[in-house]
Amino acid sequence: MLEVLGLEPDVEAVYRLLLERPDMGVLDISAHLGLPEKSVRHALDDLADLHLLRPGESDEQHLTVSPEVGLSVLLDRIELELGAKQRKLETARSSVAALITRYGRQRHAPEIIRQLFGLEAVRLRLEQLAATARTECLSFFPGGAQRPDVMESSKPLDQMALERGVSLRTLYQDSFRNDPGTREYVHWLSTLGGETRTVPSLPMLMVLVDREVALVPLDPENVRKGALEIRSRGVVEALHVLFTRFWDAGIPWYEQDGPDSTGLSRRERELMYLLASGHTDEAISKKLGVSLRTVRRTVSNLMARLEARSRFEAGVLAARAGWLS
Repeated sequence: MLEVLGLEPDVEAVYRLLLERPDMGVLDISAHLGLPEKSVRHALDDLADLHLLRPGESDEQHLTVSPEVGLSVLLDRIELELGAKQRKLETARSSVAALITRYGRQRHAPEIIRQLFGLEAVRLRLEQLAATARTECLSFFPGGAQRPDVMESSKPLDQMALERGVSLRTLYQDSFRNDPGTREYVHWLSTLGGETRTVPSLPMLMVLVDREVALVPLDPENVRKGALEIRSRGVVEALHVLFTRFWDAGIPWYEQDGPDSTGLSRRERELMYLLASGHTDEAISKKLGVSLRTVRRTVSNLMARLEARSRFEAGVLAARAGWLS
């Protein structure tokens, strides 16, 4: 019970016994407490060091100091030591707080542009942004369909964001509608409140979070290189406007994309525009996220409808027919 004052259990037992039986010698104490003689002598030395025991007229006589005096002195000493330690602790606490504040400002001050190298760094950053999003998360997904395992791994974060009231709006290319994995993911997302639309083509991969941060590829032609994290208010706002333009032009996932007044589907119109702009079949295939065979078949069908004998003539006739407006 008195260990905090420096009295080990054996020492305390000897002290208590001597308070009641000050006439007892070492052998008597040893026999009464069942302690080895050596342990009793060590306990007596400790009591003397703590000023709880004074030597008597003989080696076997021990004069105990009353608890009111001896233990009170020890308590006062411990309190002084604790007070000194407490003051040191408060000083250290202030120093730590100052260091945290200074380091935190340096570490957490947002950079205007930050480079993320490699897919793993981008993936980790996307997880962090998704976990802390407050209002909205907007995405462009051009190119081919995502791998099923990638979509599956994003579900927990998507669900938590939607449950927090975050708006999730995603734009895919029309070609994604043909992918079973994407259809399953979009169905799952829509049941939780996520919104998905498609357009014939998208300019690049992009993620916007809370109108505060944007992630775009370091190289749009090779997204594996990494991404730029942009926090410039002007740039992020411009990208938000870009997203809104494409979103407004997009077709909700569960709506059908019928032909327009000229009889063209959106993909056919976009393909003719790209063809007239000088894009190769390979570039159009990549831009629309469809196979090269699909591009060439569609071009052949459109040329037949225009009764064009060459691609150049098809471009001229398409412009006259209002297909490029």
